[in-house]
Amino acid sequence: MLVLCQNSPQFKVLQTQFDCLINSFIEDKVGLAEHFLSEALATQLKENLTTLYAGQQFHAAGIGNKDLHLNDKATRGDQIYWLDREHNNLPENDFFDLMDRFVSYLNSSCYTGITGYEFHYALYEKGSFYKRHLDQFRNDNSRAFSMIMYLNSDWQAKDGGELRVYHPDHVQTIAPLHGQCVFFKSAELEHEVLETQAPRMSITGWLKVGG
Repeated sequence: MLVLCQNSPQFKVLQTQFDCLINSFIEDKVGLAEHFLSEALATQLKENLTTLYAGQQFHAAGIGNKDLHLNDKATRGDQIYWLDREHNNLPENDFFDLMDRFVSYLNSSCYTGITGYEFHYALYEKGSFYKRHLDQFRNDNSRAFSMIMYLNSDWQAKDGGELRVYHPDHVQTIAPLHGQCVFFKSAELEHEVLETQAPRMSITGWLKVGG
């Protein structure tokens, strides 16, 4: 793991992105940071995703956890691949290093008590979507925060695939722009992925408590 000095330029750039994400979350329950993933890391992760997908390493995503798991393409059409340090993949491990630093910063600045996380690549093929849902399982409340980081260079409005978030008093629509991060409480906000007209790629996951 790369250790950054708190006075280094790299650390200050990261802190700016972390603060952007946290402050916008505090203001409107949805954190947004346009360049949470650097251009280089986002590009490397996208290349890794497309290589894995071409090698048929992805599988259809289901609904629910391992105790209540269901495949329902009428509700959810994405395909996924779980990230793991044991893959010894350099871009994945760079991503995990970033998440370790963010979790440490989040816990120290906001006392969130995050103890772990899980992330997967997600790819929505043209015509796929994910209907309105909540990320918290009925039989497991360990997911504290949801995070989505997009890997879509040259995304255009006609490509669709926006994230639609349902606040109590308004609806927010977020384009899946390259390197951008979205951050919100898993148990609070229902959301959906609108039908995409082009392959839509991201890293999606959850910061967890307990266990």
